[in-house]
Amino acid sequence: EKADTSENDSSDDKIKIVIDPGHGGEDPGATGASGSYEKDFNLDVALKLFQLFDNESEIEVYLTREDDRFLSSETRERPDFANSIDADLYISLHANTFTDPSVSGTETYYYNQFSKALADTVHPYVVEATGFPDRGVKKEDYFVLKDTVMPAILIEIGYITNEQDEQLMTTEHFQQEVAESIAEGVKEYVEKHMDSSQIK
Repeated sequence: EKADTSENDSSDDKIKIVIDPGHGGEDPGATGASGSYEKDFNLDVALKLFQLFDNESEIEVYLTREDDRFLSSETRERPDFANSIDADLYISLHANTFTDPSVSGTETYYYNQFSKALADTVHPYVVEATGFPDRGVKKEDYFVLKDTVMPAILIEIGYITNEQDEQLMTTEHFQQEVAESIAEGVKEYVEKHMDSSQIK
């Protein structure tokens, strides 16, 4: 009980954000043109974004995974975790794949209508940071978007099956720029759409 009280004291006035680096462990996700794995890219960007949010006093940030481990989609571990901590926002990070290696672009997905504003706000920031073609904001019934009860988005940052894009995506500089763009978009969303009493 004691722990509960202190937990409540510290977190009631903070915005809880869950960052979800897609795939991991035995599930590598997409394989890039040069053989890089999507799971590693997702985690690299997620860790950079975690640092940015962790420096914000009004944000309490969580990761669904902090290392290369497998989270089963069968057991819905990712959305269940976000729901169990009563998160305010959920951001899933991915890299895309396509059979045609010339395909390029950034897209953001949402499922529930209450998540659309988050997608619409964050997406332009990410497009600007990547410099990739804008493939738009789309509705899709991915389980991490469907099973979460808070505003949730899944960002397909770029196509690692595109050789030029993959080369960029595996650089620290690109990953940092993308992480900063997501953080900026989330801050704008919070200011415009969340109860100001939550922001200290």
